[in-house]
Amino acid sequence: MTTSPRLGVCFPRELEPGLVVEFANRLDAGGVDELWVIEDCFYTAGITLAATALAHSETLAVGIGILPAVTRNVSTTAMEVATLARLAPGRITAGVGHGVRAWMEQIGARPESPVGALTEVLTALRGLLAGETVTMTGDYVELHDVRLEVAPSPPPPVLAGVRRPKSLAAAGQCADGVILTELTGPTAVRDSLATAAPTGPFQAVVYTAVSIDNDRRAARRAIAPFIAENVAHGLNFGLSSAPFHDELVALIDRDGVDGVADAPDEWWIELGAIGTPDDVAAHVQALANAGATTVSFFPPPVADAALDQLDHVVNDVVCRLAA
Repeated sequence: MTTSPRLGVCFPRELEPGLVVEFANRLDAGGVDELWVIEDCFYTAGITLAATALAHSETLAVGIGILPAVTRNVSTTAMEVATLARLAPGRITAGVGHGVRAWMEQIGARPESPVGALTEVLTALRGLLAGETVTMTGDYVELHDVRLEVAPSPPPPVLAGVRRPKSLAAAGQCADGVILTELTGPTAVRDSLATAAPTGPFQAVVYTAVSIDNDRRAARRAIAPFIAENVAHGLNFGLSSAPFHDELVALIDRDGVDGVADAPDEWWIELGAIGTPDDVAAHVQALANAGATTVSFFPPPVADAALDQLDHVVNDVVCRLAA
């Protein structure tokens, strides 16, 4: 029997940061388990958003997705995450990833070996948060007898926001789980976890694009431009595992947004939390069956639309998945 996943909502990077308070309040009151705040260059900062959300909620867990591995000294990252974990024990998860290559080049922080840098940072960060004294002389991390004066209890999970095979394999060895981005369907979740091949407990947080409407056709048409744009720009890595991937690319090349909106019914379970509340519940269950431990709905980056989708999640989806 598949365990029901935890449910979350993401806070898009484009929203005004003060809106995170309303997100936290609504989710905390509405029975949603997690809020995932987004850190992307050069938008809002994950640590600050996480602290604000924790301060304005009682039980809501907050995930940071994701901190680029090389933009902070790992000891500073450990201090910041540990402080959040001590302020709100058991309610913070840290996500760490490579960072977008172009942005890392823009700020002079692109490592020669992204996988090597991520591996060193994840290993050191987890050790520090666990209260260990860490000494490491690597290519990207240098620490000499570094230990947090007060380590958080319990130590917060550290997840890797990755998607490619070498990075997934590294995550399986030195992280507590993975964060998989939008357009990652059930097939890609299975493939990602098989590639990570963890030997112990391992979380799989899946961000999924959300478009909920009682009119299934309207929900699909609303999200179609997002899907078409991502596929056209090659930002559909998670969909590469889908059995219809090549057909979808050809469909978009031929018919654009209209082609996506008219895609076959059986494709949508892989594309996202899209359709009626029952459709969305089925998508979440399919992700859980594939190994997702948290499914976090990623709403549109416009305040009114984002809050509308948040209300659909709270009022229409949570109850179906709890039944």
